[in-house]
Amino acid sequence: MIDPFYPAVLVLVILICLCFIRLILGPTPGDRVVAVDTVNTLTVASLVILGLIYREVIFIDVAIVYALLSFVSTLYIAKYLGGEL
Repeated sequence: MIDPFYPAVLVLVILICLCFIRLILGPTPGDRVVAVDTVNTLTVASLVILGLIYREVIFIDVAIVYALLSFVSTLYIAKYLGGEL
């Protein structure tokens, strides 16, 4: 029997692939930063859904840590592109 969350994970993986295309083709560094941030957000969402599917709390814990690191790295990159570093 297929879990109803599997199609959601599949859709998130497809969206991640589309964001990777924007990451490669993005004409400006700002577009690339937004693509990376979107990939990170979709990865966090995928980890949360996988935690629901497998009923394992470790996926949620990893998603929280990954979201925190992603947020800090996005701030650092934005500050770098802003010319303040």
